[in-house]
Amino acid sequence: MSVSTSEIMQRLPHRYPFLMVDRVDALASGVSIAAVKNVTANEPYFTGHFPENPIMPGVMIVEALAQAGGLLFDIGERLCVLARIDNVKFRGIVRPGDQMILEAEALATMSAMGKVRSKASVEGRIVVTAEITYSFIERGIK
Repeated sequence: MSVSTSEIMQRLPHRYPFLMVDRVDALASGVSIAAVKNVTANEPYFTGHFPENPIMPGVMIVEALAQAGGLLFDIGERLCVLARIDNVKFRGIVRPGDQMILEAEALATMSAMGKVRSKASVEGRIVVTAEITYSFIERGIK
């Protein structure tokens, strides 16, 4: 099943410039997801990272993976927040004009937490891999 942009925005609380998922091509709820982040030259971090040689910061790639992985879980009105990141490996560079494919598969799902194994790739080459754990919290809790 694919997910429209409006559905992505209903499920993720992020907004520009921090919404990192442009499209979901495949979603098997609770099992796996394949999503897309189109990396453009007007992303705000490229003005300082690095002006003469723009490279997407690794932490932003991990954030894109975290957002895609969070879409995997059907948690109703609760919020899916980052709890832990393990085994992160940076294997390549992402530049303006690249289309990043974000993939995640569920490793565990419990009532209050979930965990995924994820990878980001550009043109078939893996640029980042990570295991990401989420907490599911009630919206409005501080």
